[in-house]
Amino acid sequence: MVDFFRFDNLSRQAGCLHAVTKRSGRYPFGFSMALHTGEPKEKIITNRKVVERLFGKEQTPHFVLADQTHSDHIRVVTEAETKGWESFESAIADCDALITDLKGVVLGILTADCVPVLLCDPLQGVVAAVHAGWRGTASGIVPKTVERMRQEFGIKPENIIAGIAPAIGVCCYEVGEEVASGFFELPEAVISKENGKYMLDLPLANRLQLMKAGVQEAHIEMSDICTACENGSFFSYRKEQGCSGRFMSLIGMRNEE
Repeated sequence: MVDFFRFDNLSRQAGCLHAVTKRSGRYPFGFSMALHTGEPKEKIITNRKVVERLFGKEQTPHFVLADQTHSDHIRVVTEAETKGWESFESAIADCDALITDLKGVVLGILTADCVPVLLCDPLQGVVAAVHAGWRGTASGIVPKTVERMRQEFGIKPENIIAGIAPAIGVCCYEVGEEVASGFFELPEAVISKENGKYMLDLPLANRLQLMKAGVQEAHIEMSDICTACENGSFFSYRKEQGCSGRFMSLIGMRNEE
């Protein structure tokens, strides 16, 4: 049986499907989900088929992934078709956030330290998956995604249920001033050190940005899992000094019967 991480708040939303994959020695390459890191494609597809079975107990959904580029580019998925699932080349190009209101479409984000953010407005049936590394967070990709959800579908930010999935924590993320300076307006998320470096709390930065965008604090669930500290369960690029594995955070709305 494969072990997945799930959020309590998203699990309570009727019709919302979500999961965050974890490392497992039972599957190829530690259950990596990445097609872009050089491992044999057929082995990664085997891993993804396991995820397919999880989401396909009732009906097989369409999975949509992005070619992530550490940008603040956002795409709205308007067609129920699979993209980026069985080939990297078919992923939605050059974007780091996906939004859809289509039932039976599951959005996915790949990470190994960056912050995955899953969003759901259960009233409108709109979901989003966001990849927020330091560049994306500094450029406000998460609040921009909330605003795009509002513009496209008329959602109210206060109705959004949010999950901030495992990512590198403030305990392990030392950065230089060139990175930290992008977060000085969020002083709670930056801790200065005597060596001139800073400890950056990217999950907290995204939580603060969500709240500023109008998402209720009580609606935001933090995993409180550091990928570097919990490297046995999640891939960490920094801890492993350049690992190729990636775990996947997914969200969608169940097809109506």
